[in-house]
Amino acid sequence: MFELVLGTGNRHKVAELREMLPRESLQLISLADIAGSIDVDETGDTFGDNARLKASEQAKHLGRWVLAEDSGLSVDALAGRPGVFSARFAGKHGDDEANNQLLLQELSAIPSDRRGASFTCHIAVADSSGQIVLEAAGICRGTIAMTASGQGGFGYDPLFVIPEYHLTFAQLGAAVKNVLSHRSRALRQLVPRLTQLIQPHAFTHRPTAPSEI
Repeated sequence: MFELVLGTGNRHKVAELREMLPRESLQLISLADIAGSIDVDETGDTFGDNARLKASEQAKHLGRWVLAEDSGLSVDALAGRPGVFSARFAGKHGDDEANNQLLLQELSAIPSDRRGASFTCHIAVADSSGQIVLEAAGICRGTIAMTASGQGGFGYDPLFVIPEYHLTFAQLGAAVKNVLSHRSRALRQLVPRLTQLIQPHAFTHRPTAPSEI
């Protein structure tokens, strides 16, 4: 099996990636399982910048193939904020409750018909030298609820409503989220290309056509 490091320390993202990546062909290892992994500063201006940075720097440090992603919420009424600062919108990285409360405060005067938003995910894969060899991106449109609802998911999931279902990601549950989410959309683009990349013999050996026998 091909060993691929999931370049994130977020256990929720690791769980989602494990569910959506082909485990029959990939041995998936999280950073939590590797001694000596590094924290890469997310200094990029875009989700793509950060995904490439995390994949490349971690791969060069570990000498292994790394899949990294950067994702976040962009709210129309806030001119695209929190964007790349989604995980640290309220100041402390990963404080979901504080981030959600701040978002609700900033949107308190915004009516329901102007609360459109997008979840964006950008994924990058780096080889063991740190070279980026694959990239993919996915977007999921929705709206921001007036109050949090649901116990599932993480991050802004209790506030992000899928209009077709009239439910938040936190209410819909993992099975539905893994079909509709920004992360799943990016992975659906990435996985076929990744499968081809890690199976080079499938392209170097052409089957003999019947007329050649």
